[in-house]
Amino acid sequence: MKRHYEILDGLRGTAALLVVVFHLLEARFPDPALNPMHHAFLAVDFFYLLSGFVVGYAYDDRMAAMGIAKFLRTRLIRLHPLVILGVLIGAIGYWFDPFAQAEQPVTFPRLLLSLGLGILLIPAPDLPNRYGETHSLNGPCWSLLQEYIANIIYALVGLRLGKPGLWLLVITSGLTLLITAAYLPNLGTGWGWENIWIAPIRMMFPFFAGLLLYRTGLRIKIPFAYPLLSLLLLIIFCAPTFTYNGLAEAACIILVFPLVVAAGAGGHVSGRWAKLSAFSGRISYPIYILHYPFIYIFTHWFYAKNPAVDQFSTVAAACLLFFVALAWVALRLYDEPVRSWLKRKLAA
Repeated sequence: MKRHYEILDGLRGTAALLVVVFHLLEARFPDPALNPMHHAFLAVDFFYLLSGFVVGYAYDDRMAAMGIAKFLRTRLIRLHPLVILGVLIGAIGYWFDPFAQAEQPVTFPRLLLSLGLGILLIPAPDLPNRYGETHSLNGPCWSLLQEYIANIIYALVGLRLGKPGLWLLVITSGLTLLITAAYLPNLGTGWGWENIWIAPIRMMFPFFAGLLLYRTGLRIKIPFAYPLLSLLLLIIFCAPTFTYNGLAEAACIILVFPLVVAAGAGGHVSGRWAKLSAFSGRISYPIYILHYPFIYIFTHWFYAKNPAVDQFSTVAAACLLFFVALAWVALRLYDEPVRSWLKRKLAA
């Protein structure tokens, strides 16, 4: 039986929780340079790197027997039930948002169009009051679309690439990321129609760097890896902005994140840290894909009510606890049962 990289699960949960906090703070600090967690959107790039590592670990040695079609169905079963739930929640939230109704005039057929395309993860015409997003009902779905594209490229090309070819792909995509970042104030982009071309650039390097990291076997052993690496992610996300901020963030993705994953893969965790890591990993995906429809409402509440700092902090903290509870309930009562049913159907 294959080893389970429990620390990588825990780090995925750490990054997910931190990006949720970043989104809550965005209501008060819409400019990332002013947000206390200046760089937390880099959690998405960290997710891609983790995904490349885990996909390689899980499927490199069994794709020949599994086949491309079954691999893609397996990945769809793993990811898509929560995509559907998140888009449904987003549609309900958009229609009934109590703080933004006048700002969101939309006909029911147009909402249904966005809902249908959103369920398929297809970019849709942006809805009013949604900042030009490609996935207006649940913004983070843009990153899931790139995850799907990464999995398709892995199945069609990446699986057949030897190490020299994979190195070439990683170096080329890394240079592309650096060149793109040199012209950007930050890398928190790729989610809108005006910047959709940046989305695959953000995905290509970290995903295939993660795959290369798995295949090269680089592992770093450090004591207390899970808490120390979680703290390192927090420090990175809260680091100040820089004169060449886009380049600094690209350098973090290219140089620091692979070392974090190598250290996570080389470590072990036990006791209470193991329980926390396991819980954090289990809720990481549901909390990431389900929280954002409520962020829209939270942000509109902030603009409508202009609350004092203490009230804002209290409501934000309550939202964070709600998101954790929602993620756990959705995982246990919806995602796991649906995936189990779909796996049985696939096996049959």
